[in-house]
Amino acid sequence: MKNIIYDLLLQKGAIMEGHFVLTSGLHSNRYIEKFRVLEDPKALEIICKEMASKFKGIDLVVSAAIGGILLSSGVAREFGVKGIFCERVNGKMVFKRGFVIPENSNVLIVEDIVTTGGSIKEIIQILNDKKINIKGICSLAHRGDSIDFGYKYVPLVNIEIDTWNKDEIPEWLKKINITKPGSTGK
Repeated sequence: MKNIIYDLLLQKGAIMEGHFVLTSGLHSNRYIEKFRVLEDPKALEIICKEMASKFKGIDLVVSAAIGGILLSSGVAREFGVKGIFCERVNGKMVFKRGFVIPENSNVLIVEDIVTTGGSIKEIIQILNDKKINIKGICSLAHRGDSIDFGYKYVPLVNIEIDTWNKDEIPEWLKKINITKPGSTGK
């Protein structure tokens, strides 16, 4: 089956080859540079429409900074609601900037690229302290093992990307200079 999101990632050169240290700390021979698609307003609109089409009855869209901000805003536009985001302060995910989360809101969490799901788990933890309904989670792409967040999770595309812990890197990968792409401050 043809996947328009995967095709967009390929067309924009977002799927890169090399030796990368991911935000999770894992090493990989492939990396998805999400900003190659998020920087293009037309591609961003396609992604946001696709994310919104997977859910109904959403009152608020939440994401993590930085890449998620564009997705949150774009998906929120599709629903005609607000899009807000969490950001890291001293390594901890928090809501800043006076964002209001009304009680009983039906909330959709959106994310760019998911590997371990750490940021999503942190957002869920923050939201669980509020009287809201998490209706689901949607990501642009999922790389790695399947994750059960306890809520409906819909990645737009699954991309097989091998990852290794620092002490398990294969010899052939050790010979490639390390690139550490964008970091979320973890």
